[in-house]
Amino acid sequence: MINIWAKTLPELEDILVRGGFQKFRAKQLRDYLYKRFVFDFSEMKQLPANLREWLSANAVIDKPEIVKEQKSDDKDTTKLLLRLDDGSFIETVCMHHVYGNSICVSTQVGCAMGCVFCASTQKGLERNLTAGEMLAQMFAFREVFDAPIHSLVLMGSGEPLQNYEEVLRFMRLCHDPELLNISYRNMTLSTCGIVPRIYRLADEGLPVTLAISLHAPNDEIRNRILPSSRAFPIEDVIKAARYYFKKTGRRVTFEYILIKDVNSSLENAEELHRLLGDLNCHINLIPINGTEHIKLFPPSTNQIFRFQRVLTSHGRNATVRRQMGDEIQAACGQLKRRFIQDVKNSSK
Repeated sequence: MINIWAKTLPELEDILVRGGFQKFRAKQLRDYLYKRFVFDFSEMKQLPANLREWLSANAVIDKPEIVKEQKSDDKDTTKLLLRLDDGSFIETVCMHHVYGNSICVSTQVGCAMGCVFCASTQKGLERNLTAGEMLAQMFAFREVFDAPIHSLVLMGSGEPLQNYEEVLRFMRLCHDPELLNISYRNMTLSTCGIVPRIYRLADEGLPVTLAISLHAPNDEIRNRILPSSRAFPIEDVIKAARYYFKKTGRRVTFEYILIKDVNSSLENAEELHRLLGDLNCHINLIPINGTEHIKLFPPSTNQIFRFQRVLTSHGRNATVRRQMGDEIQAACGQLKRRFIQDVKNSSK
């Protein structure tokens, strides 16, 4: 069977021509999938009967099923649980901002990075997602809300740069005017800092925002809380960030999760400033979000803002991330297996 989900227009044209049909039918088929959300071939009435029959016999639309939906108390955040074709589950989150809807996309089932503050990595990596499975996360929200998507962040479960080719294809599909027409400048890719892949991404010519999970001002602390960072010294990560800015002109964001008694002292803030030097960047300070299995805590609100003031006093652009969705385990570092286990238990 031919999977016709997440195909470019030329790819769909090729599939139909090989099946003996006219090329222009591919545009009609694509509109049914991505504009009308019609996934039953028999209901695609604009297509001739023989094409509908051929599609039913030869093609599948391999996209995940929406299993469960959760909304935050303030209705600003929605989390979906999706069941994949092989029975795996992933979570994806929509954040409703005044400027539009932003989707937080998972790129892997599980994660291999081992960050001590992140629930998504607790059971390790199961597999990479396909570009189609990532695209389906976007369209799941289009189906639920029937509203346009303004931006996307590759900050769900997984390390995007470990799944490089599929992530690249996914971003290009999202940019396609006939699909979602999202500007590359409204896409943010978050990485733990896989240095060779940062250089490679910089050379792709896609002006996406790069967000690097730094989380520490030195290797000693970073290696403790982000074990995968041992492969790439922090100075090499900063050099890669400089190269990315030089090649793309896009200011790099450094994500810095604040953990009480670990990396949140004023001395840590000063060291972070010295590490970044004259690099044009944004620092996104993220108070750690609690989960039932991770016994790490955020600093006090006063300490968080004192840390921020150290950075801004040096002229740095440093902001504290607004928490969204923490009560439904949809905030940074909280995507995890409990939501999945609840669904499995309810189906017994």
